[in-house]
Amino acid sequence: MSSKDWISTIWGEIATLEYGKSLKDYQNSKSDIPVYGTNGLIGFTTKSLCKFPSVIIGRKGAYRGVHFSNRPFYVIDTAFYLKPKIEKLDTRFAYYQLLTKDINSMDSGSAIPSTSREDFYNLELLLPPITTQKRIAQILSSLDEKIELNLQTIATLEAIAQAIFKEWFVDFNFPGATGEMVESELGLIPKGWKVGRLGDILEIKGGTTPSTKDQKYWGGNNFFATPKDLSNLKSPVLLSTERKITLDGVRQINSGILPVGTLLMSSRAPIGYLAITNLPVSINQGFIAINAKEYSNYYFLHWIKENIEILISRANGSTFLEISKSNFREITCILPPTDLFQKFNLIDQSILEILINNEKETQNLISIRELILPKLMNGEIEL
Repeated sequence: MSSKDWISTIWGEIATLEYGKSLKDYQNSKSDIPVYGTNGLIGFTTKSLCKFPSVIIGRKGAYRGVHFSNRPFYVIDTAFYLKPKIEKLDTRFAYYQLLTKDINSMDSGSAIPSTSREDFYNLELLLPPITTQKRIAQILSSLDEKIELNLQTIATLEAIAQAIFKEWFVDFNFPGATGEMVESELGLIPKGWKVGRLGDILEIKGGTTPSTKDQKYWGGNNFFATPKDLSNLKSPVLLSTERKITLDGVRQINSGILPVGTLLMSSRAPIGYLAITNLPVSINQGFIAINAKEYSNYYFLHWIKENIEILISRANGSTFLEISKSNFREITCILPPTDLFQKFNLIDQSILEILINNEKETQNLISIRELILPKLMNGEIEL
């Protein structure tokens, strides 16, 4: 259908923003009605406020999101929900349409940042016929469903790998275990195992930030990672960075360009963001970069997850805790025999390969969605 059939209108002509209501005891509820606040899903309850699938729009707070529930839901008083005024408005289409708007710019001017209903109602949009709305929503929701499936697969595989690691290397229920234990500085360990110092078994490096005042260091072709790049990862795989630096910038960093497969761990604010790099990368001072001399970097990613409290206990700092490279090097760990590690590594590396491929596909799907979303919403792509 041609975009000539679309009409120009404003949100106030086709929908209203309904206020959420206060609610208690939703955070630990075992019920099945989702509860939404300004930033999305926050719990569950027994009774819905909105009886139909619709859009949730943040009302209060510095960041106010746009979310969709495909079933009846409850909204607390920090958010609105969208109620159509016309029959020919598909709420899932409305959700995708609103993703193209900057909700956080519609501020009422109160002390607490709040979404202005008046500004919202004056927002302009192009509204296609209902059949086109549904087709657009179906295309975009199919992409989102595939993205969500990939994320669920990633989470499941991560949990499996971590569970095997714990079973074998923490609980000592590994293949061929005899139960024979010997004393060590870390307590009883299986016979044939050993204790090692991280500084002896890992190559450990740090980074720095080239001067942001000197533009010759910035905007090149070399990836430059900060802990922020790891903060929103859905899998422990780093495929890109927000910033890039020039070769002059790389030369300001003692660790230079780290190879693909390096394990990055944020060393402060907070300690413990983790990722395996899938690209050559330079790092800032917020990381400890790890390359194992024996075993594998993914093995030590699991080890850090299991022992994060030990790392935090070795941290110092008044403003925020930071674990130094020297303190990290002095930590000791229990190490399995090589043959047992190799059995684990066959499983672990297979999982890591799937994680990398799934993450790449997910990022490609997200890029496609971001590319076509505005084009679908303005009729540039005709269906």
